[in-house]
Amino acid sequence: MESAERRIVRIRVEGRVQGVGFRAFVTRAAARLRLIGWVRNRFDGAVEIVAAGPSEAIEELEREAKRGPAAARVDACRLEEADEQDLQEAGGIAGFFEAPTL
Repeated sequence: MESAERRIVRIRVEGRVQGVGFRAFVTRAAARLRLIGWVRNRFDGAVEIVAAGPSEAIEELEREAKRGPAAARVDACRLEEADEQDLQEAGGIAGFFEAPTL
């Protein structure tokens, strides 16, 4: 992928998103989309995603996050641009994985 089309984003998802397989759902979607990054639960009840890849794949991941797995209820999904430091925050520079809760 060309660096010009690479995007790094942080997505915060709120609602009933913990204890429903949300992180595994996001990890599978990100792997299918060939994104790198991480997903983690937050102590405030939200799920946080940092992902890098082509814009089209990022947009698809955002759509998937807004939908969530069947048992989830997404009340809010906010996307903001991020950078390499955000990507490395939980070690997401190769592959996509579930990071420890923060």
